[in-house]
Amino acid sequence: MSERSSGSTATGRRKGWRSFLTPGWIIAVLTIIAFSYAAFSFLAPWQLNKDDDIVERNERIDAAFQTDPVPVTSVFGAAGEIEPNEEWSRVILQGRYLPEDEVILRLRPVESSPAYHALTPFQLDSGETILVNRGFSVPVEGQPDIEPAPTEPVTITGHARLNEPTPPSAPMTEAGFEQVYGINTEEISAITGTDLARDYLQLSEGQPGELRAIPVPKLDRGSHLSYGFQWIAFGIMAPIGLGYFIWAEIRERRRVRREEQELLDVPVDTTAGSGTQGDAGVDADAAVDEAPAAPARRRARYGDEQEDHYGKFARRSRERF
Repeated sequence: MSERSSGSTATGRRKGWRSFLTPGWIIAVLTIIAFSYAAFSFLAPWQLNKDDDIVERNERIDAAFQTDPVPVTSVFGAAGEIEPNEEWSRVILQGRYLPEDEVILRLRPVESSPAYHALTPFQLDSGETILVNRGFSVPVEGQPDIEPAPTEPVTITGHARLNEPTPPSAPMTEAGFEQVYGINTEEISAITGTDLARDYLQLSEGQPGELRAIPVPKLDRGSHLSYGFQWIAFGIMAPIGLGYFIWAEIRERRRVRREEQELLDVPVDTTAGSGTQGDAGVDADAAVDEAPAAPARRRARYGDEQEDHYGKFARRSRERF
């Protein structure tokens, strides 16, 4: 291959790659990169972490039911707080309810049904006060139907639960009850004027003061693990798919260039006629001029017609000879 041909080929290659520097391809590449980054950095870890949390919670619940309840002071610290790994532990409390300081948790669903929860402070014999979720009741005509807690001294058993964040909605008074949107002991303490422990207790089934016991979460992992693996798969498949489309585009362009070159390399007979050399030249020109136009050889690609290289070559031949 001549030096000129080599230079032309190199220039063609550079021109072909530069053709990908268009807004459409650039946006596609940046979108795929951003998607894969999000899949590996945020979406997959988010689902996998949720699966880890559920597995850990299930293990704590299972361990709690395999051991006997322990005194409240062995789980609740001096400030009335529990360690995260001790949530769902079963504890025993001795003391009495303070129904005059009770508040209602508004419309928190239980098993997909709207419900009101009774949050009642419980004063221990040792003097500390712990908030107790006594269970839930179904609304009657849209209003809470809450049976009062017993006032005599009782012994109760329940699950230690971590305090919830402060809810975004402010407390309200309705139907004669102070009502809140979350179980946050700091907020409830401010409403009732009672010094409460930081964390609270969820009453077990069959205990004094129970309304309807809140079901313990099912020991089910859910679909978070499979969702996490799906995001990882999507993050891998997206750049592979982009690479395939780039390869297909390059292959198609090479095929079009090869077909165009084959059309340009078709030989043309310029010696037609049997007269003298001068007459032969005239006859050849006349034959070309009088010959019916060759059918346009066009090829549709991506909906756009390519240039008629056969017709172009015929015009060049007439001009040359």
